[in-house]
Amino acid sequence: MKIKATYLFLFAMVCGLFSSCMNGDWDEPDFTDGAPFGNNSLTEHNVITIAELIKKYPNVFASTDQNKQIDENIMIKGRITGNDLGGNIYKQVVLQDNTAAIIIAVNEGGLNGYLAEGAEILVDLKGLYIGGYRKMPEIGAPYQGNSIGRMQKDIWSKHFKITGSPDANAIRPVDFATVKSNMNANCGKLVTLKGVTFKNADGKATFTSGTAVGNAVNQELDGYGTNVVVRTSTYADFAAMTLPYDATAKKKQSADITGIATRYNNTWQILIRKTSDIKVNK
Repeated sequence: MKIKATYLFLFAMVCGLFSSCMNGDWDEPDFTDGAPFGNNSLTEHNVITIAELIKKYPNVFASTDQNKQIDENIMIKGRITGNDLGGNIYKQVVLQDNTAAIIIAVNEGGLNGYLAEGAEILVDLKGLYIGGYRKMPEIGAPYQGNSIGRMQKDIWSKHFKITGSPDANAIRPVDFATVKSNMNANCGKLVTLKGVTFKNADGKATFTSGTAVGNAVNQELDGYGTNVVVRTSTYADFAAMTLPYDATAKKKQSADITGIATRYNNTWQILIRKTSDIKVNK
C-alpha cells in the first residue's frame, strides 16, 4: 500500500508540473527584462520616423526595383502589424509607426514566434538595405543585382531589439477609404475595407480560385476596378475558404476585410493576415 501511495504521489507531482508548463505556454511573452531574440545591447538613439526614412531615398522608389545600403547611423521604431502567422505573408513582417509602414524581409520561417502582432521593436538601420519591390518600401538585402530581397537571419538578429511585450490593442487599422488616394504615403499600412463584396463570389469560388501567379491569386472587389485586389497565397490558412456568399438568398455577402495594404507598382494588393481578419456581415 505504501508503494502504491508513493507512485500516486509521484504521478500527481508530474501532472502538476506538466499542467504548470502548459498553462505557461498560453501566457503572452514578457520581454521587460530583455528578449531571448535580437540584440539587447542596442540603445535608442537617432530614431527617425518611417515616413522620414522613406523620404530620404526617393530615387529608390521612383523606379520599379532598386536598393541602396543605409550608411547613416539611424534607427526606426514601431510595432509589428503583420507577420507569417496565417500563411499569407511569407518570410516578412510589417513594421508601422504613427507616420508610415515598411516591410522587413528576413530569410527565416516562423517569424511570428518572436515577432507577434503588436510587438514593439527598435531597428538599427546602418548597414541594412532599403529598396522598393515594385515600389513597395522594404528593408532587406540585395537580390539579383539592384532588386531588394530577404536578409539572412543572423544579420537581422544583430539589427533589432524587442522593447516590450506584444500589445495587439496598440495597433489599429485605418479605414482604407481614407487613405487609398495616396499610395505613396500609405502603402504598407494596416487597413480595413468596409462592406465590400467579391466580384467572383458565387457560393463556390474560394479566395484562391483562379490562376495563381507567384503562388498567389488576386481577387477583385465590386466597385474598386482592377487597381485594388485582395491577394491570397495558396498556402494561406484561409486559401480554401469560400468567398462571402449567401447560398439561401443566392446573393453576395458583404464583409469587412482587414489586412496590409501593400502595393505592386500602382495596384493596391490587400494581404489578409489571418482568418479572423474576414468579418462577414450578416
